[in-house]
Amino acid sequence: MAFDPDQLDALAAVVHEGSFDAAAQRLHVTPSAVSQRVKALEQQVGRVLVLRTRPCRPTEDGEVLVRLAGQIDVLGRDALGQLVPSPGSSRPVPSAAAMRRLPVAVNDDSMSTWFPEALADLPADVLLDLRREDQDLSADLLRDGTVMAAVTADPRAVQGCRVRRLGAMRYLAVASPERKAQWFGGGLRAEAFAAAPLLAFNREDGLQERFVAAAVGRRSAAPLVHYVPSQGAFVRLIEAGIGWGMVPAAAATDALARGTLVELRAGRHLDVPLYWQHWALRTPTLDDLTDRVVRAAAAALRPVAPHGPAPRRASE
Repeated sequence: MAFDPDQLDALAAVVHEGSFDAAAQRLHVTPSAVSQRVKALEQQVGRVLVLRTRPCRPTEDGEVLVRLAGQIDVLGRDALGQLVPSPGSSRPVPSAAAMRRLPVAVNDDSMSTWFPEALADLPADVLLDLRREDQDLSADLLRDGTVMAAVTADPRAVQGCRVRRLGAMRYLAVASPERKAQWFGGGLRAEAFAAAPLLAFNREDGLQERFVAAAVGRRSAAPLVHYVPSQGAFVRLIEAGIGWGMVPAAAATDALARGTLVELRAGRHLDVPLYWQHWALRTPTLDDLTDRVVRAAAAALRPVAPHGPAPRRASE
């Protein structure tokens, strides 16, 4: 079965933009034209591809075709970039239409530490579209074709994707020196953890509770929690003394050296394995991106422990 590229583009635009009107603006056509293209595609495959909700959402079948639209776009732009200039002419500066866009989902802790190293010296015809998303949503974005790759803590491959193990990010339990003395002067006891405020990335962040369980043999009862969904603010607020929390070792290095942060117990940490999921598609753009990410991860992350995955932070 052959698909009309304009119809696939219309479907993808509706899903990515969230409405037919926004898709029309993106494609520079009327909303009626977008609707007709999507309806024609649905008639061709004999099933509903997009739910007319607010925002519009793809059906399971729609996800397959949105991903196909993205893959066709990547293949086409890569092919255009590999065209050999005619004799005597130089390769022109890429136009906006010829630019290769890289939509990638990355968790906040990776975005703020090692991942930027993977993007240094990108080719001039590549544009980034980084999404800071948690693990579960990253899987959804891969599934519906919104992103072509993601850093995730989940080793299970999304349908139509491949998984590469990157390494483990080490997290340290830290607090300001004053707060450690105040809250944990008598040691890491269950009563101390129950009384000491902690910081969590969001309500799904389980790293702090896992650290407590490992330290005292059980989870803390009803801890006092501040929710801070930004790594930079997370570290600064712990330095300010509002609570303790789990911070990537790379992000805590300077503060530990300055003495504005201290570990609750030296040598006790959590290692969170990270994985690179990407479309099961071989293109120069995606292959180059994967090579860059694997190299950057190898330089910054630790080998994954052989006994299996560790607890994840919800931002991964």
